[in-house]
Amino acid sequence: MTMSSSEYDFASAVWHKSSYSGGDGGDCLEAVTDHPDAVPVRDSKATGGPVLVFRTTTWSFFITSLKRS
Repeated sequence: MTMSSSEYDFASAVWHKSSYSGGDGGDCLEAVTDHPDAVPVRDSKATGGPVLVFRTTTWSFFITSLKRS
């Protein structure tokens, strides 16, 4: 479940690009990791585009599931 991105001000957010991004910068995502209850995620190629905001527990479950596969 996503949370509303309108609840957050991303103007001063520090975005971190995925370590799995290719050298050409394509097919990447960025996330903000300093929110205690949420993980905002965006497309690194469209930094002004939409932001999905996931609950921290949901994001952690997703990442753990990816690592297992």
